Amino acid sequence: MARDPNIEMTPIEDDSNFDEFLRPRRFEEFVGQEAIKDNLRVMVQSAKMRNAPLDHILFSGPPGLGKTSMAQILAEEMGVNIHITSGPALEKKGDLAGILTSLEKGEILFIDECHRLSPVVEENLYPAMEDFYFDIVIGEGPHARNMKLSLPPFTLVGATTRSGLLTAPMRDRFGYVARLDYYGAEDLTSVLQRSARILNIGLSERGAFEIARRSRGTPRIANRLLHRVRDYAVVGKHATIDDELADYALERLEVDSAGFDYLDRLYLDALVVKFGGGPTGLDTLASSIGEAKHTIEEVIEPYLLQQGFIQRTPRGRVASASAFRHLGVPINSGNQSSIF
Repeated sequence: MARDPNIEMTPIEDDSNFDEFLRPRRFEEFVGQEAIKDNLRVMVQSAKMRNAPLDHILFSGPPGLGKTSMAQILAEEMGVNIHITSGPALEKKGDLAGILTSLEKGEILFIDECHRLSPVVEENLYPAMEDFYFDIVIGEGPHARNMKLSLPPFTLVGATTRSGLLTAPMRDRFGYVARLDYYGAEDLTSVLQRSARILNIGLSERGAFEIARRSRGTPRIANRLLHRVRDYAVVGKHATIDDELADYALERLEVDSAGFDYLDRLYLDALVVKFGGGPTGLDTLASSIGEAKHTIEEVIEPYLLQQGFIQRTPRGRVASASAFRHLGVPINSGNQSSIF
């Protein structure tokens, strides 16, 4: 690990604005998701040639893969403003009315976690998306009357981590639905190298790859780990983050070679060691590791499933041979003692 005793020790960037600072602004800066980018480029070019707003777009996929960045890139490429909100923030019809009536022609309304829209808000969003009008009620009681308020043509970009929770009428109103997938280590290496250049961090290709392969296929996690490894480089006065320093720092941060953190290993330990690989029910696993069921289903299990370390079966969770090998436990060993 190269050392530079004269390395600058002042902060490189405002830590509170770290994610926003690294966010790509154009398609050319966005790494990965090539098929989706190609389709969006065509849609943007067509809309510009027709002098029309983009069709409504839905992005789905796990957190941290770039759904918000994609929406902001679309606004940048179209040369329009973007208004950002989230499903839980739109609690009543008036909240939606305030946002929709502030939109100008062609602007983008981005709703994150759109599967969490309330039924009332969602039903009032349908005519706005389809025919660009909004129903408002004037007056009260027997003198109340309904009025249709015209809206300028706009683009709704929705993002969801739980596409299965979207209602069919809502999903059908999007003209293009794209699912963002986990990244490979090579793409994440490119993401990290771009981030390092922006932040003026010395990062070797092998150092970037070492961080990338432990980043759970997620750019947001990759940048977060780079942030933390950078701390070890600054404190240790290392001019460049190489694979040796990255490995040392990530081990100290309890991120292992597969990208699993302490909570992941606690889960696998319970399933493999305590319960012999399963099948084990969700309630039993939750009680054994002291975590809520929704935390297991939404935080711990998705990546383990994607990597083939566990399976969900009608009888419960089952560990794969990969999980046994990762923990160094012989299959069907009957060993009930924790390895931690």
